[in-house]
Amino acid sequence: METIKTSSQVSEIELVYKPKIDVQKARKVSSSNCAYQIFKEVWGEDKIQFIESFKIILLNRGNRVLGVVEISTGGTSGTVVDPKLVFAAALKSNCQSVILGHNHPSGNLLPSVQDERLTKRLVEAGKFLDLPVLDHIIVTSEGYFSFADEGKL
Repeated sequence: METIKTSSQVSEIELVYKPKIDVQKARKVSSSNCAYQIFKEVWGEDKIQFIESFKIILLNRGNRVLGVVEISTGGTSGTVVDPKLVFAAALKSNCQSVILGHNHPSGNLLPSVQDERLTKRLVEAGKFLDLPVLDHIIVTSEGYFSFADEGKL
């Protein structure tokens, strides 16, 4: 029988967080309308009615914005969202909660069955990771739909 030798040395992994913003000066999200305004600014009018995208707002414990991350971009009628990418960005940023957002180029404010299904999956994953999803905003150039305001979280 052959003996297998193993090394007694283990590589060290160091976790470091280096914020590049002064969090005290960052915008605070206090309502769905405030989240909508942030999303609308980062989308830009030239893209909001063109192709569907999915973004997240990363928040600290005081609901101050650490950043906005684009998770996916699709076509004119949909985009594919990988939950692993949503929470990879959230964990890497050391945020305490997230707000989901995607646009409907059609201007339709109502969530689709797929929107509701995805929201439910992401809310459940957030609960498991102790990283709550505070809202999911459907963004159009004319207005928004808030899952939280409508009791759909």
